[in-house]
Amino acid sequence: MSKKHKNQKATSAGEQQSAEEAQAGQDRAEAVQHEQETVEKEVLQAEPAVMPEPKDEALEMRLLRLQADFDNYKKRTLREKAEWSERANEDILKELLPVLDHFELGLKTAEQHKTDPSVLTGFTMVYDQFVQTLKKFKLEPIEAEGTTFDPHLHEAITHMPSESHAPDEVMAMTRRGYKLGDKLLRAAQVVVSSGSAENIEEKPGHPDEEGAA
Repeated sequence: MSKKHKNQKATSAGEQQSAEEAQAGQDRAEAVQHEQETVEKEVLQAEPAVMPEPKDEALEMRLLRLQADFDNYKKRTLREKAEWSERANEDILKELLPVLDHFELGLKTAEQHKTDPSVLTGFTMVYDQFVQTLKKFKLEPIEAEGTTFDPHLHEAITHMPSESHAPDEVMAMTRRGYKLGDKLLRAAQVVVSSGSAENIEEKPGHPDEEGAA
């Protein structure tokens, strides 16, 4: 047998084997596809499962309690978040109050020393902007002068007789007080009138009658 004839025979055998392998792969692919289509048909034909409604009274009560607990948890979380925010604002504002005090003192001193009006106007505008910014965080000044002394809002540093102020009336304020919303942030330091000097009388002492003749 010639060499050429042998090569042709080997080539035919290789081609036949490749064709058989290709046919086997195609058969497997068709089988997989057929199986997949069968499964899909069965899924489509199957009736959707219906969840039975809970009929156990104990289970229903448990679900209601869980719902109530979850609602309470949400409310508590929102309340705690608001409290944390307010507490953080309180700490920051307390640190800013001395700055505000010094700003007011500086403006008052500048007015007394007749500072250049343009400079004074510029600093006054900055001060007003600072105050308005603090008000956005619910910081409110406490009015004191001319009001009746209130121990919940005022801190009396001294009492003085006065002919023009009624007893317990605030004569002057030495340091402004502030509130954060409805909460006292810092009491106002004030001078309180003790009334007219003529009306301040010592209570008469009782005579000691013990041993009297």
